[in-house]
Amino acid sequence: MILISETPKIKAASRFPKGTGALIIGSLFIGTILVFLILSLIHTPYGPDEINSAAKYAAPSWEHWFGCDNFGRDILSRIMKGTQTTVLISLSAISIALVMGGLIGAAAGFFPGISDMMIMQVSDAVMAFPGILLALVFVAVYHPGAATIVLALGIVFAPSYARVIRSGIRQLKEREYILQARLLGVPAPRLFFVHMLPGLMPQLIPAVVIGIANVALAEAGMSYLGLGIQPPNASWGKMLSDYQSDLFIAPWTVIFPSLFLILFVLGLYFLSESLRIRLDKGGAGR
Repeated sequence: MILISETPKIKAASRFPKGTGALIIGSLFIGTILVFLILSLIHTPYGPDEINSAAKYAAPSWEHWFGCDNFGRDILSRIMKGTQTTVLISLSAISIALVMGGLIGAAAGFFPGISDMMIMQVSDAVMAFPGILLALVFVAVYHPGAATIVLALGIVFAPSYARVIRSGIRQLKEREYILQARLLGVPAPRLFFVHMLPGLMPQLIPAVVIGIANVALAEAGMSYLGLGIQPPNASWGKMLSDYQSDLFIAPWTVIFPSLFLILFVLGLYFLSESLRIRLDKGGAGR
C-alpha cells in the first residue's frame, strides 16, 4: 500500500525538477516587462512628456489605463518609457561590471602571489563601502545622467564579479583537462575563454541575473534621491521621486511604477534562484 501511494509522487518529482516553480514565476514576471518594453519601442498610447491640463490627476479609465499625473501626462506611457531607461541602464552597467570584473578576476586567478593579493585588497576595499553610497558620491562629483549612472554602477559592481571569476579560475586550474592544456602550451586567452569560461557559467550566470536586479534597485534609489535620471527623461525610480507627494491625492501615480519595479526585481530573483539550482552540479535539480 505504501509503495503504491508513493509512486505518483516520485513520478511528479521527476517530471518537475526542483526550481521549476521559481522558473515559471520569474519567466512570467520578466515576460510581462519584456512585453511592455517591446511595445514601448513600437508605440505608446500618448507621448511620455505630452501635457494635457484637462486630464490632470485623471483616475485610471479606458482612456488612460494607469491614470495621469499632476501635468496630465499619461502614466502608462511614462512607465513604458521608463522601462526602456531602467532595462538599458541595468544591462549596460552589468556589462561594464562583468568586463571589468572579468579582467580583474582573471588576472588575480592566473597570476597568484603579490598581484593577486594587491588586486583583491583593492576589491575588498571597494566592497567594504555600501555600493549605493559609492555610486552616489561618483555621480555627485560628476554630472548626473544616464551615462554617469551606468559607469558608476559598473565600477561598484565589478569587484563582486572579480571574486566570482577569481574563485572559479583557482578551482578549475587544478582540473586534469586544464593541466593537460597548459602542458600543451595553450595560450592564456584561449585557456580562459575556451576551456575555463564554460566551467564558470554555473556560478556566473545566476550572479549576472541577480546583478541586473540589484542595479535596477540601485538606479531607482539614485533617481529617487535626485542624483539619477534627470527630467524630462523617465525611469521608475524618477517617477517615484516625482510623485511621492501625490500618494494620497493620486495613488495610481506611485502604485503602478512601484509594481513594475517589483515585478522586474522579483522576476530576476526567481530566475536567478532557478538557474542556480539547475546549473549547480551538486544541486537536487541535476
